[in-house]
Amino acid sequence: MNPIETMWFSRSLGYRLLSIVFLPFTILFWSITTIRKFAYQCHLKKSVKLPVPVIIVGNISVGGNGKTPLVVTIVEWLNEAGYKPGVLSRGYGGKTPYPATVTNASLASEVGDEPLLLKQRLSCPIVVDPIRPRGGLHLIEQHQCDIIVCDDGLQHYALRRDIEIAVVDGVRLFGNGFMLPMGPLRENQSRLESVDFVIFNGQTSGKKLTAQLNKHTMELQPADFVNLANPSDSKPIKDMTQPATALAGIGYPQRFFDLLKQHGVNLEQTLSFVDHHQFSAEEIPTGTVLMTEKDAVKCQKFAQSDWWYLPVNAQISGQFKQHLLAKLDKLNK
Repeated sequence: MNPIETMWFSRSLGYRLLSIVFLPFTILFWSITTIRKFAYQCHLKKSVKLPVPVIIVGNISVGGNGKTPLVVTIVEWLNEAGYKPGVLSRGYGGKTPYPATVTNASLASEVGDEPLLLKQRLSCPIVVDPIRPRGGLHLIEQHQCDIIVCDDGLQHYALRRDIEIAVVDGVRLFGNGFMLPMGPLRENQSRLESVDFVIFNGQTSGKKLTAQLNKHTMELQPADFVNLANPSDSKPIKDMTQPATALAGIGYPQRFFDLLKQHGVNLEQTLSFVDHHQFSAEEIPTGTVLMTEKDAVKCQKFAQSDWWYLPVNAQISGQFKQHLLAKLDKLNK
């Protein structure tokens, strides 16, 4: 973790005292976000209602909470239920004319790494647009989607939503509990009381969740490793026995490294990069290299024969699927 993240998630009294230095900026951030939200709630700023249901999958803290695997699972459920879903993304780090429909020929530098990952995992339309109401209309008008799933965007109130799902890191939770930049929170924890569902990704620090219909836990289950240079070649995680380097440019790289160690993968070294890092061939070491699926979409064009990525699938406790589909049924009546 970089020094700022260490301050956010450390329990050390020293780091908590250090965070006080940022208090004036946190007050400013809180003031701006509160006024902005109030403006939308009071219709002082325009909030667009689309003619189809909108599901937001977001979080109240920065980076690395596991939203994208959950989006994949939800879209698969919607397909099974007879919907024609489309996914709307901000496309962080991309540079392209908007709205942009993601194709298999798209580059991560153009549309962002997460939308490209989603395109490789899903058969539905994926559209990137920082102006979300415009991107949503594009999905409806150009792709005839009858439901929209937003990957992130809980705080983007310009687009009205019918269902809000907040993903929480079950290990790190809310860090020191402060808002940016003192802590990792975009909104106060009280925001979770107004969303439709809260999904805790991974452990919840030994605490059992209260028996509420809107709270569930999610575990990320690894599939087989896939070879970057030859995607038809796969290998079960238990067979990855040779010493390897693991790298990750995601919001919380340690989660990936811990997952590999839990399954007995022999790691010689681990390399952490900032979220959405644009890799070059020169910074990746020789030998067996293991990476996340999100990182692989940026390394495919210069992949070596012993580079592998690990897809993960979201497994969610309880009856979240049934509750989600039941809520959609009520919306459609």
